Amino acid sequence: MTAVWVIVPTFEERENLPVVVARTRAALASCDPPVEGTLLVVDDASPDGTGELADELARERDDVRVLHRERKGGLGAAYLAGFAEALEAGADLVVEMDADLSHDPADLPRLIDAARAGADVVLGSRYVPGGGVEGWPLHRRLLSRAGGRYAAAMLGLPVRDLTGGFKCFRASALRTLDRHLVHSRGYAFQVELTFQAARAGLEVAEVPIVFREREHGRSKMSPAIAFEALWQVPLMRLRAVSGERARATLTPRASAPRRPA
Repeated sequence: MTAVWVIVPTFEERENLPVVVARTRAALASCDPPVEGTLLVVDDASPDGTGELADELARERDDVRVLHRERKGGLGAAYLAGFAEALEAGADLVVEMDADLSHDPADLPRLIDAARAGADVVLGSRYVPGGGVEGWPLHRRLLSRAGGRYAAAMLGLPVRDLTGGFKCFRASALRTLDRHLVHSRGYAFQVELTFQAARAGLEVAEVPIVFREREHGRSKMSPAIAFEALWQVPLMRLRAVSGERARATLTPRASAPRRPA
């Protein structure tokens, strides 16, 4: 049976957490063929008691686990910590999912099916046919699309929704990726991880999802996070080009054969 771990980073998500847990468990139970599902909450010392509530839910359910971090250390770091725990526990597939219900857990079976069909990395995409966004004003929709197109063009990736954060990875794909090369800690982490996957020659697929604006709590997006995403993208490209040049320099070239005397 396929072992699927769903990683859900949290910071002040006490209102949403019980619903996320219930819907995730229901979605995993609906998978056909069946899966062995585990939800891992990675809490960054939420002052609203999210971590304590996660512990209560974990005591009630064997398929819920909690990883406590000492402080708020960024989305990327939270996911990397969750990846490490899932891989160590023997996960076959590892899913990234937001805790605010903007990602619908009911979409999990389709992401899992695409990975089972052979994709190394499956992106839940808002911008492929069948996908969409609900609850955003026009300016935010335009900004999101423009940001994704900018990143895709800068990095040379044929991906429609490069900034999305609802993803499913084969465990073998995560092991292939050198996660120490992932420098971003905010939302640019999502772009960088997909970029690294493409550079590693992994198969990346997109399946449609509908992204919905959160109903409870405050968005973690800030101007600083958006700015990080803006300047990190050209740095990713620069690092990639520099690395390729370095490898080309270090690769020994075959000597030209000598002419006979």
